[in-house]
Amino acid sequence: MDTQSREINLLTPSSKLPLDGKRILVTAPRNYAYRLSEQIIKQGGLPIFMPTIETCYLSNYNQLDAALNHIDEFDWIVFTSRNGITAFFHRMNDLNIPISVVQKCHLCALGKDAESLLAFCGKVDLIPTEPSPAGIVAELAKLPQIQKKKVLIPAPEVVGLPEPDVVPNLITDLQKLGIEITRVPTYITQGLDKSIYGVELNLIRQGIINVIAFSSTAEVESFLTMVNSQSDYQSCIIACFGPYTTANAQKLGMNVAIVSKDYSSFQGFAEAMSTTGYAYAAFFTLTFSSH
Repeated sequence: MDTQSREINLLTPSSKLPLDGKRILVTAPRNYAYRLSEQIIKQGGLPIFMPTIETCYLSNYNQLDAALNHIDEFDWIVFTSRNGITAFFHRMNDLNIPISVVQKCHLCALGKDAESLLAFCGKVDLIPTEPSPAGIVAELAKLPQIQKKKVLIPAPEVVGLPEPDVVPNLITDLQKLGIEITRVPTYITQGLDKSIYGVELNLIRQGIINVIAFSSTAEVESFLTMVNSQSDYQSCIIACFGPYTTANAQKLGMNVAIVSKDYSSFQGFAEAMSTTGYAYAAFFTLTFSSH
């Protein structure tokens, strides 16, 4: 699909847009929520914020600082999220470490995250065709003499939730290639207290929310601590950002109806909700006629 065809004219009446009047719960943390919400709005939808997790700075930087002070020892730095990129370079700035030191490393980022990496250091060496941990493994496996290379993975420290298997599986798969992996906590991912979401949880139970949009497994994990049972959200369509979040949501007992095939950007996620939404027109009509 070309770029022009994907553009939505913001002067188009919302009644002519695919997500017109659809209330979509955004569970992503704040720094992602506004970007996803922008894409939902462009499709005519009504985003409702309920971040189930938040990302924040570390309380202990010992491991990250040690890695940053020996950054020239690594052949690759593999970033799995935009949060990791931001926190990594902010800490470099705090320690007055010049950006030039990372020029000796090869840098990898996923999908649109590469834009953030370029903004911080003007360099990105690998953007996997598949914007996923499996894509990283597939691309690195093609490189000659990748065995014994030293790879740094800036990763979240997950607090108060089971850690999703995404980063651990990535590390295991890279180690199978003979790569020497160093994982360092770079930022914190933690669940939020459901007590702040009385209004939103009531909207879900009342069937007023049409779609619940999950962009990561951690969001799903935390959301499930906020509801009493599946019956609380049984009238909502579940949408997931890509196959990995989908697979984990299904393992956790969710019936996922919408999966974005393009999971390199939130634009692709919003489009998946829009195009799949036509198939659920009867559901939407039923939902709104009952309120």
